[in-house]
Amino acid sequence: MRTAVQIQVVLRIIGALSVFFSFTMLPPLAVSWYYRDGAHLPFLFGFLIILGAGLLFWWPFRHAQRDLRVRDGFLVVALLWVILGFTGAVPLLMVERPYLSFTDAVFEAVSGLTTTGATVISGLDGLPKSILYYRQQLQWLGGMGIVVLAVAVLPLLRVGGMQLYRAETPGPMKDTKLTPRIAETAKALWGVYLGLTVVCAFSYWLVGMEPFDAVGHAFSTIAIGGFSTHDASLGFFRSPAVEAVAIVFMLVSGINFALHFEILRRRRLRVYFADSEVRTYVALLALIAMLASGYLWWHGGVDPRSAVRHGLFQTISFMTTTGFTSTDYSAWPAFVQVILVFGAFVGGCAGSTAGGLKVIRVLLLYKQGIREILRLIHPQAEIPVKVGRVPVSTRVVEAVWGFFSLYVVSFAILMALMMAAGLDQVTAFAAVAACLNNLGPGLGEVTAGFMTMPDSVKWLACFAMLLGRLEIFTLLVLLVPDYWRS
Repeated sequence: MRTAVQIQVVLRIIGALSVFFSFTMLPPLAVSWYYRDGAHLPFLFGFLIILGAGLLFWWPFRHAQRDLRVRDGFLVVALLWVILGFTGAVPLLMVERPYLSFTDAVFEAVSGLTTTGATVISGLDGLPKSILYYRQQLQWLGGMGIVVLAVAVLPLLRVGGMQLYRAETPGPMKDTKLTPRIAETAKALWGVYLGLTVVCAFSYWLVGMEPFDAVGHAFSTIAIGGFSTHDASLGFFRSPAVEAVAIVFMLVSGINFALHFEILRRRRLRVYFADSEVRTYVALLALIAMLASGYLWWHGGVDPRSAVRHGLFQTISFMTTTGFTSTDYSAWPAFVQVILVFGAFVGGCAGSTAGGLKVIRVLLLYKQGIREILRLIHPQAEIPVKVGRVPVSTRVVEAVWGFFSLYVVSFAILMALMMAAGLDQVTAFAAVAACLNNLGPGLGEVTAGFMTMPDSVKWLACFAMLLGRLEIFTLLVLLVPDYWRS
């Protein structure tokens, strides 16, 4: 008789995926040798330590070949992201510059892998190239998801790929497969993801970035992560052309990657315009950008051209939860700062690398609210909730409301705990918003980062980042007693 969770199967998969992750230490090792920055040993030791730990998990259970179930998939994904947060911190703990405590190293690794972009590191411009590259690479790998990548390139795991895919892939519309086989679906997504990264890097290079910066910023742009190789983020380059490239690729990366795949397959741009979520996404971006730019012009003392330029850039950066900055937005009027953060609550489209609630959920919540108002007027009427012209099942609407309820409760509890740890109300609100929405920059004392935050706040932030990246359900389901019963 099977137990509720197949522990041996779970540990075998965790071990195999950890072995896979260990090889991600080799590119920054090569970067260190190329630039002779003296930081190669942490990545070499990191590779050996993570490889050894992965084999330690995998070897005793290598013959446990039972099929993976959906229940097991949730545990694999949740454990993997927690373990990767700790293992990803290994090289950061061993480097001389920057010197990071255990808490700071884990925070930075979790922030990278969850594509949050919050940081505890300052003085980026003077750090070894390999460390800068490693931070960008963490975001790129976390963008589409280590698990989805593993399903694409490691069929030798002999496990139910769909179970891992369902547990890891964010969004309420995630049961749709692009291809008949799940491994082929994951490969298709990663093909689009890699292709966009290459085009983005080339575009950054064309507008004047050095190759190293171009690759690094392409990683974080397509992953919607927001890490930069400079303290001033994209503002370092003082280039409207660089910002224009970032705007285009942030906008594209905030759209469902399944739609990009359909565009490539059918070669029709109408696929974008026919999608209700994309239309809502673009409309909300345009509305917030106009509000931000207009307010900066009329009340912020900013000239019209700069208001439009920076207002548009920061709107797209915040709503897609990328977190790049082109200027010091903390000096802007409070109204503009607040609407930018509110935009991050919406986030990008489901199936994208963006964080937040996701546009489709916000759209469904709005339509459900309108339906309830109409029911008050017409109590006997049957009024379906539709996305486009397609009715949405009651099960999906209930799942969206369930997600929203857990989101609000989680936000309130995390904010209360951060205030109990000593943060003022504005900083606590902004810190939770920045982490739970995987945004990165915030308001108040976390505008520039979490450098001055106490360790307790950083651990709470790590939990919030994982909660946001795993779409709440994947992590909280493990806390339900029924999950562990046979």
